[in-house]
Amino acid sequence: MRYPVLATDYDGTLADHGQADEATWAGVERWKASGRRIVLVSGRELDEFLAVCGRVDLFDRVVLENGALLYRPGDRSATTLASPPPKGFIERLRARGVAPISTGRVIVATWEPHGPVIEETIALMGLDLRVIPNKRALMVLPPGVDKDSGLRVALDELGFSVQDAVGVGDAENDLAMLEACALGVAVANALPMVKERAHRVTRGERGSGVVELIDSLLGAE
Repeated sequence: MRYPVLATDYDGTLADHGQADEATWAGVERWKASGRRIVLVSGRELDEFLAVCGRVDLFDRVVLENGALLYRPGDRSATTLASPPPKGFIERLRARGVAPISTGRVIVATWEPHGPVIEETIALMGLDLRVIPNKRALMVLPPGVDKDSGLRVALDELGFSVQDAVGVGDAENDLAMLEACALGVAVANALPMVKERAHRVTRGERGSGVVELIDSLLGAE
């Protein structure tokens, strides 16, 4: 078994507008039935992810908040993997007109064009934070926290490493994960920069691309 673990992004990869179709879930079920593991790696916060994903049970681990939170569907436990920013940071952003703002256990998220204001606020407050783009979204996290770091924690719990994993995604924030995995795959709808740096690009978009990848890997053995 060359790749015992599939690590996949959710939005724009498995799912379209927050929902994965039945064909996609059937592909994930085939992957699991082969004895392999699957880890979901997303920028979403836990409550919103549980609200939109109807098949959380299929995942062996779920990495959320772009690497800052690990969720275990088996016992519904969660572990925070980084420290949150001070409350004053969020208050300062709101005072400067940054809206909407979403906050998880660690992540602070908003949208373009607020990047310059966020960067200036981080500098003025002397905080050790960085801004991570995800298409039009912006995520604020401590340095060193990304999809790669969160995936490594999940894989370690499962007894694997990134060299055992295939990673698949579509956006800038997926690159750390794709480049760490033994095989990094971009779905057809991925950003050009992601396609350029991936080992492979699927013909299908989103869920159909993931199913294409799954079936090609299962068929190769």
